[in-house]
Amino acid sequence: MDLIAAALGDAVRLVLDRDPELLRIAALSLVVSGSAALLAAVIGVPLGAALHLGRLPARRPLALAVNTGMGLPPVLVGLVVTLLLWRTGPLGALGLLYTPAAMVLAQLIVALPLVAGFTRAALDLLEPDLTLAMRADGAVDRRVAYELVRAASAQVLVAVAAGFGRAIAEVGASLMVGGNIVGQTRILTTAIALEAGRGEFALALALGFLLLFLALLVNAGLSLTARMNTAT
Repeated sequence: MDLIAAALGDAVRLVLDRDPELLRIAALSLVVSGSAALLAAVIGVPLGAALHLGRLPARRPLALAVNTGMGLPPVLVGLVVTLLLWRTGPLGALGLLYTPAAMVLAQLIVALPLVAGFTRAALDLLEPDLTLAMRADGAVDRRVAYELVRAASAQVLVAVAAGFGRAIAEVGASLMVGGNIVGQTRILTTAIALEAGRGEFALALALGFLLLFLALLVNAGLSLTARMNTAT
C-alpha cells in the first residue's frame, strides 16, 4: 500500500509540476498511438465491412489473417518491422528505424486486426435484410458498406477504441523498433519498462497511472461520440 500511495503522490507531483519530459513522453504516446489507431480505423473499418459483405476474391485468407492477427504477439511484430526497416533490409533506405514513424507502423500492425475483426463482428449483428434491401435498390457494395457502418456506428467506434487501447498499451514492438531513445522515441509504456527495470517502482507506477488516465480519456471521448451517434 505504501508503494501505491507513493506512486499516486509521484503521479500527482509530476502532473502538477508539469515536468517537461513527462509532458513530452505523454504527448508522444498520444501522437504515436493516436496515429496508429486512426490509420487502423481508416484501413480496418472498410476491411471489416468488406469481409462482412463477402465479395472479396481472397475473403477466406483475409479473414484468417485478421483472426490470427487479433492474437499476434507484439514482440513478433517488432522483430518483423525491425528486419524490414534495418539498414540492410528491404525498407532500410527509408531510415525509419528508431523513429516515431516506425513505432506507428508497429502499433498499426498490432491494432489493425482488432479494428477489422470487431467491425466485421458488429456488422454481422445487423439484420441481413438491410443489405438485401439496399442491393435490391441498386446500391453498390461501397454504398452498402457505408450505410451498414453508419447503422452500427456505436459498435464500430468500440472497435476503434479497442484498436487504440491495444496500440497505447503495446510495449514490446515499440521498444524494439523505437529503441526507447530519450527525447525521441520514449513513450509511456517503454518508460514504465525502463523504470521498473531500474527498480524505480513508484515512478513506474506513477507513469502507469498516467497511461491509464490517457487511455481512459480517449476511450471516454469515443464512448461519448458513440452515444451521441446512437441518440441521433
